[in-house]
Amino acid sequence: MKTALTITPGRPLKGTMTVPGDKSVTHRALILTALAEGTSTVSDYCRGEDCLNTMRAFRALGIKIDEMPERLTVHGKGFWGLSEPNGPIDCGNSGTGIRLLAGVLAGQDFFTVLTGDESIRRRPMGRVVKPLREMGAVIAGRKGGELAPLAITGKRLHGMEYRSPVASAQVKSSLLLAGLFAEGVTRFGEPRLSRDHTERMFRFFGIALTKDGNDLVLHGRTAVGWAGRRVVIPGDFSAAAFFLVGATIIPGSDVTIRNVGLNPTRTGLIEVMKKMGADIQILAQREEAGEPVADLRVKSASLKGVTIGPDLIPQTIDEFPILCVAAAVAEGDTVISGAEELRVKESDRIATMSQELQAMGAQITERPDGMVIQGLGRGGENGRLRAVSAAQSHGDHRVAMSLAIGGLTADRRMTIADSGCIDTSFPNFEATLSQLLTR
Repeated sequence: MKTALTITPGRPLKGTMTVPGDKSVTHRALILTALAEGTSTVSDYCRGEDCLNTMRAFRALGIKIDEMPERLTVHGKGFWGLSEPNGPIDCGNSGTGIRLLAGVLAGQDFFTVLTGDESIRRRPMGRVVKPLREMGAVIAGRKGGELAPLAITGKRLHGMEYRSPVASAQVKSSLLLAGLFAEGVTRFGEPRLSRDHTERMFRFFGIALTKDGNDLVLHGRTAVGWAGRRVVIPGDFSAAAFFLVGATIIPGSDVTIRNVGLNPTRTGLIEVMKKMGADIQILAQREEAGEPVADLRVKSASLKGVTIGPDLIPQTIDEFPILCVAAAVAEGDTVISGAEELRVKESDRIATMSQELQAMGAQITERPDGMVIQGLGRGGENGRLRAVSAAQSHGDHRVAMSLAIGGLTADRRMTIADSGCIDTSFPNFEATLSQLLTR
């Protein structure tokens, strides 16, 4: 569905808001409640298409799920309760959905085909297929399993030790989920800590997962039989990021975002923004479903360029597009390196953000693993991007929302074409933005 989003600048962002439930946590909650014994509720879940596709996948696998706007009721059938679907499972645009489901389904006793939209069929699957095959999985796919669709013939799996060459929560989670069904011990290591939602959700459900130094250790088939639980999903930090940046770069803004998940493996943007000079307060800290949660208050502030190296990339990976917008209007240069993983997201985010922001007047030098952004700010004030007649989303929800926030700094109205992709993670983004601009 191709739609367009029109942005009218000239007003500050003001008020109190919430964001959709965390997409990453919602995926994992759906998986573990489906495998639980008995009924669970998942409140404040993400209603984006990515998570709804994972919900539909489990319905196709024989799990009854009652859907309401604020809550899902999942009737879990236990550890071995899934059944063979009648046809291929469509994961839509979700890399998390297809890779985590591959881990779950590799150890079942039936056949499944996982596919997705055009974007998903271009994204690398070998990073999970290869280690799953080493655990005994039988998986076929395009280009030898490097690309979806993936045809999975469930087999008896065995645990193994795996050292991931990349810090990827999707690889880690896929192998840990497969490890639940495997005989023996699964040990996982990665070069840097990726987001740890799966580990936290395992512990919330009482699944025995231990750490040995920096490695995760799971004893397969011994942690079966967990009970259904009430799961409250925190607000998605990646969705809040657009408004953290927007309220910072638009003069006179003052926004409070309620109930935001502040998982420390996700919140690199706050660290970067504070280094740039942002005014962000963390209020009312608490915990939900094993995840830290707080309210965030952000006021407009002048930004300065910073250097962002490989150590911060895993904690800012999804926020890269909106971080580029902040850097483009800041004073001074921002240098980003070690971010080559961004080239295999919903779009090549290094290329797409360079192209679109250059069209809006930013000065950017693209590099293989990042970019150098010469900020437009001068004399301690944030700069302004130039409106274009039709900015392009490239079918990437985060690019579309980032360009919308960038458009708020322009001198006239602008349009982001093909903005329907925003629904994959933030269906009411336009309404939320409009509400903050009209207060």
